[in-house]
Amino acid sequence: MLLLGIDTSGKTASVAVYDTSKELFLAQTSVYTKMTHSQVILPLCKEMLQKANLTLNDIDEIAVAAGPGSYTGLRIGISAVKAMCFGLSCKCNGVSTLLAMAYSNIAYKGNICAIMSARNDLVYTAVFKSDGYSVECIEEEKIISHSELAEMLAFMGTETLLCGDGSAEFFMKYQSPLLVMAPPHLRLQNASGVCLAATCMESISPSELEARYLQKVKAEKDLENKYKES
Repeated sequence: MLLLGIDTSGKTASVAVYDTSKELFLAQTSVYTKMTHSQVILPLCKEMLQKANLTLNDIDEIAVAAGPGSYTGLRIGISAVKAMCFGLSCKCNGVSTLLAMAYSNIAYKGNICAIMSARNDLVYTAVFKSDGYSVECIEEEKIISHSELAEMLAFMGTETLLCGDGSAEFFMKYQSPLLVMAPPHLRLQNASGVCLAATCMESISPSELEARYLQKVKAEKDLENKYKES
């Protein structure tokens, strides 16, 4: 099966094609960009597929990072995947961004903590355990402060690999011999991790695909404040 992976959850726009039967990535491209993902992601897909001598009609399933992450980025990626899946009549998969980063670092045997920057002092995070072949979630996804995360990892008392766009700041703030940074090429979100995580999940129809924000979006907060004031 040929699996197309897409990640637009952060500043990196990333696409990859994975042959699940051969366990081989046929192509992958990541671009750290200041442009909006709506300008980048579809041309990136088209260019990558052309270089791999493939077309969208060759794709059997599409996986996308479904959150947490940038509200706008997630909506762009999910909307693009829904449109492609409806057009191709194929299944899809919405993968946790945090889980996908853990799968990117699956070769590390031990605890993996994915950290994504949220607003102020908050981070999206989850802790996973890898045996080198599979990943298991041992601390569920949540949005917490730096100090709460530091306390949680200290309580675990075991060496932990840090990844994600919030990992470097956290590592510098709470330097500890138990904290290890993922290498730069495996630190940020990428579509390869999305593909690997999707192979361990049941596929869904595009109508079931939704974003998972972990916190209320601005429109929801504004509406709540409006009702409180009235």
